[in-house]
Amino acid sequence: MASLSLRHIYKKYPGGVTAVSDFNLEIKDKEFIVFVGPSGCGKTTTLRMIAGLEEITEGELFIGDQLVNDVAPKDRKIAMVFQNYALYPHMSVFDNMAFGLKLNKTPKEEIKRRVEEAARILDITHLLDRKPKALSGGQKQRVALGRAIVRNPKVFLLDEPLSNLDAKLRATMRTELTKLHKRVETTFIYVTHDQVEAMTMATRIVVMKDGLIQQVDTPQNLYDNPVNIFVAGFIGTPQMNFINGILTKEGNDVFFNFDGNAIKLPAEKAANGALDEYIDKEVIAGLRPECIHDDPMHLEALAESRITVDVDVTELMGAEIYLYLNSFDRTPKEGMSTGKEIDTETTRLIARVSSRSTSRAGDTIEVALDASRIHIFDKDTERCIVH
Repeated sequence: MASLSLRHIYKKYPGGVTAVSDFNLEIKDKEFIVFVGPSGCGKTTTLRMIAGLEEITEGELFIGDQLVNDVAPKDRKIAMVFQNYALYPHMSVFDNMAFGLKLNKTPKEEIKRRVEEAARILDITHLLDRKPKALSGGQKQRVALGRAIVRNPKVFLLDEPLSNLDAKLRATMRTELTKLHKRVETTFIYVTHDQVEAMTMATRIVVMKDGLIQQVDTPQNLYDNPVNIFVAGFIGTPQMNFINGILTKEGNDVFFNFDGNAIKLPAEKAANGALDEYIDKEVIAGLRPECIHDDPMHLEALAESRITVDVDVTELMGAEIYLYLNSFDRTPKEGMSTGKEIDTETTRLIARVSSRSTSRAGDTIEVALDASRIHIFDKDTERCIVH
């Protein structure tokens, strides 16, 4: 098995295009690392550089203690599983899985043993005589995984392997991949644009944007302590709410002001002068949808942070409801009648509430914001100031 070390890795293409910039990452033996980010962020390019399918422009890549920049892909002791499975249509499942071993002149008995063992692990023993055209998408994916397993690689590289499967099968295969990782006890590096896959499978997640690492952390820490607005918005479904407002201070209390509302922030968020330089300045507050409540218990407990909103749309998700809300300054303006006539922009919010909620589209309701869960971001740098 192997650890990996990526040190100041760059990938530059002709014409001045830099796909990956100063990529630094230490991957421990047997970790399940997930590269996640939007299309074009450099995650697949990085994976292909690890595999040896793309040349590293600058930097050093170590697998174990070996510098492998100039080592051929076949000699890196890695196995790659592609998005499109890459199975040979004229070969049986057995022959597809055995192909790499045959090229390496592995003895027939050893090939048979390894293929049958991998088939047992993946529950595809009954498919060994079939051709790929007789397989479902999930079965093809298992065969592609089996072909990698038989090689006993030091590192598994998986490039969006579930993207061609339907939603239900993807959920099943996520579980299967997690179990497979524990079974084979090998380092996994997995690329996806789906943050649900990243959150459910990874021991650590690498969030990328425009070829740069934004944050590397455990799924829970990424969710709870994002370093910037991009990470905060990318991780979590529905995504975090972002609210433009101004910080003010009265005595020792700090308030976040938006749409005519003043939300008192917990003392610990302003501790040690963390927010002092932002007083009377514009900032962005971030709040997860599950931290906006419409039930009586929370409305009473969080009475100081209640705001009035209009319900625009509701989505019943089974065990919960998503409320799409509009907030705006309801303070009567000079020369205007009272009511919903406004001269300020609307702040759009999403709340994730219980399926027992009675809020419906068209209602004007009160919701309570859990101020203890508010993140404050610098409006200019988009870095998180306090969690």
